[in-house]
Amino acid sequence: MAVQPTNKARELLELIKFEHTVFAMPFALIGAWMAAGGWPPMDRLFWVVLAIAGGRTYAMALNRILDRVFDARNPRTAQRALPAGRIKLAEAWALGLGGLAVFILGTLQLPPLCMRLWPLAFLVLTVYSLMKRISWACHLVLGLALGAAAAGGWVAVSGTLPVPAMILGLTVFTWAAGFDIIYACQDVDIDRAEGLHSIPARLGLRGGLRVSSFLHVLTVAGLVALGVQMGMGVAYWVGVATVLGCLVHEHRLVSADDLSRVDAAFFTLNGCVSLAMFTATVLDYALSAVNLP
Repeated sequence: MAVQPTNKARELLELIKFEHTVFAMPFALIGAWMAAGGWPPMDRLFWVVLAIAGGRTYAMALNRILDRVFDARNPRTAQRALPAGRIKLAEAWALGLGGLAVFILGTLQLPPLCMRLWPLAFLVLTVYSLMKRISWACHLVLGLALGAAAAGGWVAVSGTLPVPAMILGLTVFTWAAGFDIIYACQDVDIDRAEGLHSIPARLGLRGGLRVSSFLHVLTVAGLVALGVQMGMGVAYWVGVATVLGCLVHEHRLVSADDLSRVDAAFFTLNGCVSLAMFTATVLDYALSAVNLP
């Protein structure tokens, strides 16, 4: 039976986990807001959103394509659209290459520094899908990709990469690498059996969760450093406190003895982290514009 167009679209969005855009996009927009000192130019915002959505689509599609054989042998992922046959390999490639084209188009509309850096971003997005075969540092490459997106939002508006933009990028790097380690805890046994690499597979569940906790301590420290550097107001600091609460709760939900709540820890709480910081940052600049603290 042929797959209906609406079902096909749903499967393609599921393939790239479209809802996980909530992780990278808000921090890229934070970068744009901070670079502009308030609401950024709409044309820049449009191209930033387009470039990040395209780059993420390419990276996720490539990841699913390259991992399809492993996914088929993993009970947790065997029913994903590609290994289950609900999406053809050619369709996944078309989606990924289309995303790459959109990513390149978006970056070419942005300041010269963005145009010069897009090949480096492309390399990071591509290498991410191969890293589990090579090194436990795969989580760091994912963190680098999301951190680069956050700093890229700043570069897209200002055309420069100042120290605060680097702090933002490093902060997102530690946050994303930390939550990816938590997610990888689900697949320790099968990763070891398949010869794939991750920090939990190398250090064990307890060791992996300790590394994740350390990275998230650095995340909060980075948000504090960024707020001090930028002279942010009360709303921003409420956002930082919210992030701290989310991360503490995330690490209470998951333990080496109980991974049943990884989904809540991974998606729900980290979605709250990014949205809370974006909302707090935008509100802070809005209050500043009317001379409120």
